[in-house]
Amino acid sequence: MSTPPVIAVTGSTGAVGGRVARDLAARGIPQRLVVRDASRAPSLEGAEVHVARYSDADAARAALRGVDTLFMVSASETADRVEHHRTFVEAAAEAGVRSIVYTSFFAAAPDAVFTLGRDHAATEEIIRGSGMRWTFLRDNFYMDMMELFAGDDGVIRGPAGDGRCSLVSRADVAATAVAVLLDPAAHADGTYDLTGPEALTMTEVAEKISAVRGHRVRFVDETVDEAYASRAAYGAPRWQVDAWVSTYTSIASGDQAAVSADVERVTGRPAQSFEEFLGAVS
Repeated sequence: MSTPPVIAVTGSTGAVGGRVARDLAARGIPQRLVVRDASRAPSLEGAEVHVARYSDADAARAALRGVDTLFMVSASETADRVEHHRTFVEAAAEAGVRSIVYTSFFAAAPDAVFTLGRDHAATEEIIRGSGMRWTFLRDNFYMDMMELFAGDDGVIRGPAGDGRCSLVSRADVAATAVAVLLDPAAHADGTYDLTGPEALTMTEVAEKISAVRGHRVRFVDETVDEAYASRAAYGAPRWQVDAWVSTYTSIASGDQAAVSADVERVTGRPAQSFEEFLGAVS
């Protein structure tokens, strides 16, 4: 009897990786959870836990030895995230990983308006040069985050103008990832744009939240200067403020507006609309 391929999952303590790990466990598929803190790893049938940070090459090599397919959730946002990704990807290749499924970003490019999209473009290039087969899941901004954009006053503020964004749910990203992990050869060296079924303005996002939640949320379009000024009080480093502001300017630019059918193409079911998502989350 042949040994089943080994799947490693990162990010199992988070929203997307956690969904992927639980889905694989529910299907009875063995997996290796690669986590920074073993005490936070979910307890799942058929899952073994290995500890490694993306920045620790030795630990990563040890954790990934014997793995066939790696699901790599992008690291937390930091100024040196690309270098952490590089260390982990190179360790994966050295450990003998054959294919990597990476959560990238919609419209990732070296000159992406959304500044963190540039990190993802750089990581994609590192993965392409690694010698491993790869699949990139380029997810748009998450539906799950939209309500968090509103302040205590119920106002979403940012320089998005009338630009549109084809928001996607984390659940749809996870479902797509699982479908790829179940048959990585069928998706080798492929890039999927993961979006919802429609592109919404931030005014429409606020209106839909208001209608479903029963309390008023509205969008106020800031200038870029106003956006930097309104975020200055947080004392965050400049790269992080640039990311916050460019979330909105990328929407204004049209970079986030295209709608893709890739979620349905890979999973076999339509992507959630924003209204469906809000209705499912109480």
